[in-house]
Amino acid sequence: MPYTTSMAFWTQAPGHGALRRQPLAAPGRDEVLVEALYSGVSRGTESLVFTGRVPPSEYQRMRAPFQEGDFPGPLKYGYASVGRVLEGPAELRERVVFCLYPHQQHYVVPASAVHPLPEEVPAERGVLAANLETAINGVWDAAPGLGDRICVIGAGVVGALVAWLCQGIPGTQVCLVDIEPERAGLARALGVPFALPEEAPLENDLVIHASGHPSGLETALRVTAREATLVEMSWYGEQTVTLPLGGAFHAQRLTLRSSQVGGIAPQRQPRWDFSRRMQLALRLLADPRLDALISGETPFDTLPDEMPRLVQGGGRVLCHRIRYAPT
Repeated sequence: MPYTTSMAFWTQAPGHGALRRQPLAAPGRDEVLVEALYSGVSRGTESLVFTGRVPPSEYQRMRAPFQEGDFPGPLKYGYASVGRVLEGPAELRERVVFCLYPHQQHYVVPASAVHPLPEEVPAERGVLAANLETAINGVWDAAPGLGDRICVIGAGVVGALVAWLCQGIPGTQVCLVDIEPERAGLARALGVPFALPEEAPLENDLVIHASGHPSGLETALRVTAREATLVEMSWYGEQTVTLPLGGAFHAQRLTLRSSQVGGIAPQRQPRWDFSRRMQLALRLLADPRLDALISGETPFDTLPDEMPRLVQGGGRVLCHRIRYAPT
């Protein structure tokens, strides 16, 4: 085996990260050694992890598949790695794969934990797989129908992907809403109409909220039609959310439903598992329009300095890609 150690990004304490060298075990019979090519910073969840805002009640539920350490830190966290298999079963060797792994140069995982990218999906775009998987599950939970008027509040990566997926359903009228006017360019690249909150269309058959801000959820309540469903995809960490439930929510007899990627939508569970859902996400990544969701790229060795900027980047940061130098 060519590598016995590897560099990994760790959150040392809330708001502070560092690269740490750690031992790397040789792969076993049913394991693979992966050399990272790219990883993605999922700004929503990783900002809460990096700044220490995961509530103690969620410490176990929020663990990433290959996390090391515990909340609030030190810990190694992340779930969007694309790499090349250097060692492992013959059918995987030299394949470019996606893995729900933290930011690390090389790693050893079970062969079942990696998912080969389709030939038509470039490695650079593969870092969006986890976010797209979340969006797929959100759309399943929302269950949009033919011809529905659909409003998606929050044009971050997940919200934009949800709007893009809903736009593909025949007859739907989809609008992507965000407080940042520059997100209109992103919506245009994805082929989805855009509006600021004050211009958002009313009387929607389905509203999906993914802004991560309570004010966005208030907008979502305002634009949901009578007896319609509002799906909440945001995760607020320790933040307390207050809502004006004496207004549209009560009078309009609205349904508020949560969606979280850790469980497959109930109506799909008899036939779908996590592997099948991931395979769907990877196939859908063949659309080159999704490159608009990558807002920047920096080398891995700069991540300790970049992470504070990324989590505070506001509307400028979507999915930030980390590039690993060949070794």
